[in-house]
Amino acid sequence: MKLKGQKALITGASRGIGEAIARAFVAEGADIAITGRSAPELAALEKEFSQQGGKCVSIVADLAQRGAVDYVWQQAIEKLGNIEILVNNAGIGSSANPRPIIDYDDNFWELLLYVNLTVPYLFSKKALPAMVERKYGRIIMTASVNGKVGLMHGAAYAASKHGLLGLTRTLAMETAKQGITVNAICPGPVRTRMNNLRLEHEAKITGKSIAELEASLTPIGRRLEPAEIAPLVVYLASKEASGITGQAFNIDGGFLMI
Repeated sequence: MKLKGQKALITGASRGIGEAIARAFVAEGADIAITGRSAPELAALEKEFSQQGGKCVSIVADLAQRGAVDYVWQQAIEKLGNIEILVNNAGIGSSANPRPIIDYDDNFWELLLYVNLTVPYLFSKKALPAMVERKYGRIIMTASVNGKVGLMHGAAYAASKHGLLGLTRTLAMETAKQGITVNAICPGPVRTRMNNLRLEHEAKITGKSIAELEASLTPIGRRLEPAEIAPLVVYLASKEASGITGQAFNIDGGFLMI
């Protein structure tokens, strides 16, 4: 029960990596607020966690909409109290509109940068005052290995994740003496709905099958599962990780060994 009694907000938690993190947090004793766009999936998770004895509040919101951050934050603190752990996980993938830069959709660029970078910035600003006052807090960003290398036909995604690492490191520097840690995880290929779409795009442009691509993505010969991402997030969210801040951890089956 590494997170017993802690209160956490997890964005993008209705499926994929966010759902896996939510499950791991509940198992470790945290009270959680989860947000996403899918009301049925969020409601099902809230019911499941409550039946297990956990406290879970679900908040339906589209973070691409201006004002959604304010709404989610207010709901979370009203129903849980002060948030000690913020997991900025929500994001849009490159597969939503993959194009080379010369043909890139400017509106998609603006949307993706807003959701993937500005929204974590805004949530962090919401969380910091109370964390500073208590001299304790954990902020964890879901970045990507593409926050360290480029991505073919995914300029906005790579740029947003590079920017998220810059935000992570700056926040870590500014809060290091105040009992707050700020870190990022950098998943590689993970079996999610978003990554499935990315694989379908790569299959089209390379002429390879999904199976061929999947086997060649990482040195371990497969994609990771969302549940393999969550344990590190639990550790970074725990009191045990008080000496770790400003770091960007690859979880990628050896895809990027730097």
